[in-house]
Amino acid sequence: MNLAKHISDTELSAKILRHAVPQMSELNIPVTPDNYSVWYEYYRGVNLDLKRAIDGLLANGVTFTPEVNAGLHSNFVQEKSPEVIENVQIETQLLINNLITKIAKMSHGTETLSASLSGVQQELAQSPDEETLMRLIDGLAEEVTGVINNNAELAQSLKAMDEEVNSLKSEMENLNLAAMTDQLTSLHNRRAFEEQILSHIQDFRKKGVDSSLLVVDIDHFKAFNDTHGHVVGDKVLAYVALALKHGVRGEDFVARYGGEEFVLLLPDTNHSGALVVAEQLRQRIADKKLTIGKDKKLSLGNITVSVGVASLKAEDDKDSYFVRADEALYRAKSSGRNCVMG
Repeated sequence: MNLAKHISDTELSAKILRHAVPQMSELNIPVTPDNYSVWYEYYRGVNLDLKRAIDGLLANGVTFTPEVNAGLHSNFVQEKSPEVIENVQIETQLLINNLITKIAKMSHGTETLSASLSGVQQELAQSPDEETLMRLIDGLAEEVTGVINNNAELAQSLKAMDEEVNSLKSEMENLNLAAMTDQLTSLHNRRAFEEQILSHIQDFRKKGVDSSLLVVDIDHFKAFNDTHGHVVGDKVLAYVALALKHGVRGEDFVARYGGEEFVLLLPDTNHSGALVVAEQLRQRIADKKLTIGKDKKLSLGNITVSVGVASLKAEDDKDSYFVRADEALYRAKSSGRNCVMG
């Protein structure tokens, strides 16, 4: 349903309210700000990923538990938007402008004091009377006090700005981390992988450090979504992500490439070593029967993956490196799945 056609924002909000709240009540979903934002987006009809997820849940009769509601909000509504980054940039620019003003004020104060000192020297050279001397001293003291006050104000401002800059730096680091993280699995995402693979190529060319790439695909993943719905499919993705992360070394890089596909970069690992790691991961995942639900009664059976392996060559760029691993994955899937090719 798309209510956002040819009506004003106010009319749209009212229409969405009349649809969303009764639906939430029918599904026993508390009308909290986070929950309402999910259903507002659903009835607005623009967030197609959210719409498909909710439609799948409704079709499969899934109960909208607090965990399900929180998952919908975090996966489809709550994200670091470009507006947030823009706000940080604006705040940073305001800080810089304020600092420039303070420094200019201090500079102006010292220039004025310097000019005054030159003037005082000239008048002193003319043997001034007592009254003139007192006037010169009073004026000089006033200007020195002004510069001291300006400098003290600048020091205080710099301290406050330092705290603000550190806060902005922390916020930008969090934004950068969010931009490099897959929200569903908490693994690195494709963007982070694109940066990491370039780093591996650079290390290979400069230091001769081996690198191997694994491309992992969950077998028959579409069937999980079609049979059990997207929420169960998400649980399968999270399970495989965790198995991959715990099945490799700390220095190895694991990312969700997209959909049901994952990538692993293994530094200082040659081709034969990478094949061993790939087989260990395949076996680790296949050995466990996955059950879900509070009572663990819904069994999904054995989840299996197919793995393609490639090792970095001198002539490779990031595209050719990935393509060779992806082609090996295709051979694994064509060979019956649940196997390693490379």
